[in-house]
Order: sequence, then structure tokens, then C-alpha cells
Amino acid sequence: MADLKVGDKAPDFEGKNQNGEKIALKDFAGKKLILYFYPKDNTPGCTAESCNLNDNYDAWLEKGFDVVGVSPDSEKSHQKFIDKFGFKFNLIADTEKEILEAYGAWGLKKNYGKEYMGVLRKTFVIDEEGVIAEIFEKVNTKDHTNQIIETLNL
Repeated sequence: MADLKVGDKAPDFEGKNQNGEKIALKDFAGKKLILYFYPKDNTPGCTAESCNLNDNYDAWLEKGFDVVGVSPDSEKSHQKFIDKFGFKFNLIADTEKEILEAYGAWGLKKNYGKEYMGVLRKTFVIDEEGVIAEIFEKVNTKDHTNQIIETLNL
């Protein structure tokens, strides 16, 4: 599992979005990117987080950021999630968990005393040069936009 830190070069990635189109880190060269990892489409916390980022998407664009979500769900699942909530940004279907692993967002979880492998909810803010500017490991799903804004002093 990756042990990424602020100041590290963001790992390159390429995956397919909800429409089967390739999305890669290089597509965001010269832009800032909020890359968030979430466990599952249409679950309460993931829906709250995605809706919060989407509700503020135009403001993110005005600040020079784009937003991309990543989960191990399929392209079809992502398309249904987007259709249901009207998301304006791409969701990457990382069914092989390659991007999740590269960013340290796939790992051991504990729930009710049981241990299992799963998605570790994390957000990475990547600058125009492809360098990690901030990492959120304790995500406030209901107010993630303000959490990012306050931390980055935007």
C-alpha cells in the first residue's frame, strides 16, 4: 500500500469513467484536482460526500479545481449514481483497484470486530504540477467542501 505524503508526486493513473472514456492524471495537467476515493455508489456517506462536492462544483471550477471520484463500482453503477443525483463530474470505475492501491485507498478495515479489505475513504488535492497539496484521511462526508476550503485557506 502506498504511503503518500503532502509534497509527493501524485501517482499516475488511468481509468474509465461512467461512459467508458479514459480519464488520466495527465488530463489535469495545469489544473488543480480534487481526487476523492469512496467505498460504494448509492450508500449514505458516499452519497452525502458526492452530493456535497457536486453542489459546490461550479465554485470549484471557479477556483481552478476539477473533481473526480473513484470507487471499485462498475461504469454502469457510476452512470446510475450520476443519473440519480445529477453529478457534473466524472466517476472512475476502478474495478481492479489499481488506482485505489496506488493512492493507499485500499486497505484493512475494521467493523464490529471483523477485519476485511476495503476502500479507505480519502481525498487528495493535487496541484497544477501533479504534486499532492493536501490529503484528507478523516473526511467530513456531509461538509467536505468546507473542510477542503478551510484546510487550504481558499
